[in-house]
Amino acid sequence: MNFILENCANSAESCLRAQNGGADRVELCAGIPEGGTTPSYGEIKAARKILTSTKLNVIIRPRGGDFLYSDIETEIMADDIRMAKELGADGVVFGCLDKEGNVDIEKMKKLMEISKGLSVTFHRAFDVCKNPFEALEQIISLGCDRILTSGQKSTAEEGIPLIKKLVEKANGRIIIMPGCGVREGNFQKIINETGATEIHTSAREWIESGMIYKNPEVSMGGTVTIEEYRREITSTERIKQFKSKQ
Repeated sequence: MNFILENCANSAESCLRAQNGGADRVELCAGIPEGGTTPSYGEIKAARKILTSTKLNVIIRPRGGDFLYSDIETEIMADDIRMAKELGADGVVFGCLDKEGNVDIEKMKKLMEISKGLSVTFHRAFDVCKNPFEALEQIISLGCDRILTSGQKSTAEEGIPLIKKLVEKANGRIIIMPGCGVREGNFQKIINETGATEIHTSAREWIESGMIYKNPEVSMGGTVTIEEYRREITSTERIKQFKSKQ
């Protein structure tokens, strides 16, 4: 079974673990609880230094929430694409919609122009667009290289029927990459039933903090309860399990 494995890496350290497991590419993101936001200059720079055999894509998303961006946010995205290019990223990952749930062609054209020379993935903004088949043709016409999608469902496994149709309609003109809930136990089913050639997975594990002293009375998330003394990071062993099926 031949496939390209992309890891959703939440740090430069995760990038290293993904590479050690044999991942073909990483999508470097900050703000994972928000669905991924643009990582910092330092994080991208560190990841680029670490990654010698694994390609580096960088998400360009100035905030969580919807994909309806103001002119100010679009300028931020443009500058972040320039930053990613300057730091040697292989690709960028972004997507813009208008208020009606259609691909925002004007904003996308602007960002695509700045992205010249980089691989471009239209991310899961696709999963909340109004008409996936119309959006597919528009994204192809814009010159994007791939679409990351869960088939407009909560997980890629649930979205298999739409992903299969997208792969068929794309007919090699663009890569359709299933992502969200792609795991060791279901990725072969997703590939076999959709015809996809690339998959996207987080493949993380929890690691405990090295802190000895802990203050349970304080939360850095304010009123939102988050894990203060353990964190998720890409698992090298889980990545190896995917690659062992190749």
